[in-house]
Amino acid sequence: MSATVPHPTALRPGKALSIFDPVFIGIDEFGQPVYLPMIYRNILIGGEPGAGKSGLLNGVVAHAVCSMDCKLVLFDGKQVELGQWRDCADVFVGPKLEQALSVLRRLQVMMDRRYTYLLACKRRKITPRDAFLPYVVAIDEIAYFSATIGKKTDREEFASLLRDLVARGRAVGIIVVAATQRPSSDIIPTSLRDLFAWRYAGRCTNDSSSDIVLGHGWAQKGWSANTISPTNPGAGLLIAENGSPRMVKVAYLDDNTCARIARHAADLRADDRDTPVRHLAFAA
Repeated sequence: MSATVPHPTALRPGKALSIFDPVFIGIDEFGQPVYLPMIYRNILIGGEPGAGKSGLLNGVVAHAVCSMDCKLVLFDGKQVELGQWRDCADVFVGPKLEQALSVLRRLQVMMDRRYTYLLACKRRKITPRDAFLPYVVAIDEIAYFSATIGKKTDREEFASLLRDLVARGRAVGIIVVAATQRPSSDIIPTSLRDLFAWRYAGRCTNDSSSDIVLGHGWAQKGWSANTISPTNPGAGLLIAENGSPRMVKVAYLDDNTCARIARHAADLRADDRDTPVRHLAFAA
């Protein structure tokens, strides 16, 4: 009886992940693993190219696609940064501002319906026992949608809708993971930045850009992403709300690894979608 030889790029079945579990993102300066609890939280990722922005963004998305208890909405103006996860996503938005606005409006309606449900149940947030699932909303390059393409009124609406999701979505399971290469005040206003529970600043060109991500005054206290060496890719400063920055080296997933995880997750999700009640697109 001949043995079956596994495909060289196949992944061995592992322990099922959950979006309610902390997400591994890398190691700290002492070599200890760093995990982020993402449920009921959002994360803002800023920094120049090569600063670890893509590594952190893809790391969170990789955890999400392997978690069958969440759904995934991806925004990617370049289409290639998050493109490998496209088959795992419930919605993928490319370089189309009109489509981006439509998806954000639908998410906003879903968010309001979920709050109506919680109010009727006399509760304040969702739990793993609820019939509806959390959503991970990952956005690569906020500036593309909020400051680059389309009409000014549409760009302003995008920023307004995004701010509403970040401000109100946490308790109903909407997790926003937003990244930008241009951490400037016109892209990340203080009113938006301060709504993110987690903020990561990869190497920035100046102290001001670092403060725009981490918060005003941290550079004066000696915490500036401008001091990170260009020869140390993936290193950055991570800060939680009401916390202090810490140096983190973000885990790196190369294209081949992302593709393998994506194929594995797409198969899992294809099987999981056979349960229609829990997987209606944008269901409350």
